[in-house]
Amino acid sequence: MNPVLLAVLLVGGIGVAAGLLLAIASKVFAVPVNEKEEGVNEILPGANCGGCGYSGCSGYAAALASGEVTDCSKCVAGGDEVAGALAEYLGLSAGAVEKSCAVVFCQGTPDHTEAKMEYRGDMTCASATKLYGGEKTCAYSCIGYGDCVKACPFDAISVVNGVAVTDKAKCKACGRCVAACPKKIIGIVPAAEAGALVMCKNADKGAVARKACTAACIGCGKCMKVCESGAITVKNFLASVDREKCTGCGKCAEACPDHCIIIK
Repeated sequence: MNPVLLAVLLVGGIGVAAGLLLAIASKVFAVPVNEKEEGVNEILPGANCGGCGYSGCSGYAAALASGEVTDCSKCVAGGDEVAGALAEYLGLSAGAVEKSCAVVFCQGTPDHTEAKMEYRGDMTCASATKLYGGEKTCAYSCIGYGDCVKACPFDAISVVNGVAVTDKAKCKACGRCVAACPKKIIGIVPAAEAGALVMCKNADKGAVARKACTAACIGCGKCMKVCESGAITVKNFLASVDREKCTGCGKCAEACPDHCIIIK
């Protein structure tokens, strides 16, 4: 037989045999499809932001389909619309999705804090923080290189005048920015909840904090003294607000000498 023809037949035979083996293997080792889980996945927005508390949309879909969780309002990216669709599909109660948003607790712009050095390394907040806490005089301030911006899947964060700010209309409170911030100065706050926010995380003594940033909390306690609802406490030279007690009267913001308290 012609050697070329023999080679062609041999290769062709191997290909056919391999195809048959793969077809058999696909049947034998096939993973059963959960139609309910697939249906839930189709309803979810596919943002995979993790705001539901699971690794992504597929994780939440699996939990809903299996009955592990019956709360259809965990999808912060989809909101009430997705919650309603999930409830209708699964025969559960929808519940309302609590609208929250991320807040960057810092006002460390160049108007309030200065640069103590010129940083020329890897232009990420994580890297800059490792070098003496960053280039600003306030070691608690926003670095401003946008690690949170890169982490946000909804384009809800931008850096303005050296400090990250959130667009409340776009923010889904997924928490990725919180995890990405090496300074831990981003928090999630209920959007519908009015009240006072201390826009600072500086826990240094008053004189040190004020020298580092003119908008820093100095732990003077004036806000605590004027608060009629007992919502403010000062610990480690930093004021904090109990939002369950806060009435949003604004007296603390008026009393703050460094204007580091705002009323939301």
